[in-house]
Amino acid sequence: MTRAEKLRAAFPAGVDAFITTDERTRLYLTKFHSTDGTVFVTKNSAVLYADFRYIEAAEKQAQGVEVVMPEGRVSEYVKKIIDAEGIKTIGFEENLVSVSELSRLESTYEGIKFVPMSNVISSLCICKDEEEIAKIRAAQEITDRALADFLKVISYDMTEIDVAAELEYRMKKYGATCPSFDTIAVSGTNSSRPHGVPGPEKLQKGFLTMDFGCVYGGYCSDMTRTISIGKATDEMKHLYGTVLHAQLAAEEFAHAGVVCSDVDKVARDIIDNAGYKGCFGHGLGHGVGLYIHEEPRFSPACKTILSVGHVVTVEPGIYVKGKFGARIEDMIYVGENGVEVITKSPKELIEI
Repeated sequence: MTRAEKLRAAFPAGVDAFITTDERTRLYLTKFHSTDGTVFVTKNSAVLYADFRYIEAAEKQAQGVEVVMPEGRVSEYVKKIIDAEGIKTIGFEENLVSVSELSRLESTYEGIKFVPMSNVISSLCICKDEEEIAKIRAAQEITDRALADFLKVISYDMTEIDVAAELEYRMKKYGATCPSFDTIAVSGTNSSRPHGVPGPEKLQKGFLTMDFGCVYGGYCSDMTRTISIGKATDEMKHLYGTVLHAQLAAEEFAHAGVVCSDVDKVARDIIDNAGYKGCFGHGLGHGVGLYIHEEPRFSPACKTILSVGHVVTVEPGIYVKGKFGARIEDMIYVGENGVEVITKSPKELIEI
């Protein structure tokens, strides 16, 4: 079954079609990446409208859809299908479409009722197939390789910005399209900020936390490693060991059928009971795929059941305000035969 067929089968009652111009949804539905184009899926057809810039590649690479290069406005082609199939309602992604864009759609396709369908798309994307998993693994292999290379060249003279730039350069060198988010590289007292911004200062002694990932084939990777600039103190070692204990315990506990909030609780209880209650202020993890943040979530509030096909991060952290912090993050894949840790970089505390 093609992805367009899966979408068609998931149409809510009363919905006749679905339209999108979103880059990532278009990639998901057609397996073809472009920065422009329209996908229109009905109960009887699925079409990718691509212009002259993409038509040759689309004709070779797009799957599960008819590829059309419109002569004139795409809307005129869509209107013909609307008339031919008697379409009255069209689904759209309300989380991706602005108010002005929705107004334009409604004025372009007069008489059509537009129905929110973001939850349908997310429900399709939440469980990855083997092709998607292969791309996520490849993205993470690039990320692991970049870190291994970087650790060979890191020096005390580097700044946090240097660290971020070096990691991003190596990911691109090894085949990444781009970073999957703004790279985090924070050292010393800055490491107490979970999403701190790299600065121009030289690396401070203490923890250096690096949170980074890349996009490969349209799919994201995401990992965090924390190392020590200089010798780690006993206090640093205790904090880091607690984070690692929490992460390993959560990864061991995670399996198909468990409630996501229970996975979070395993890690959170270890951190709280070690004397760091209140120092782990974010969720344990999030889904990863076409987007860097997807469902499901490892958080106290998420009651989603972990299922085969889910790819989720496991990233506990401890942050002592104004002092230091550490986070360790892997991606895990819930497969038919158990949970696989996709991230392969070592996790013992490295001292530079």
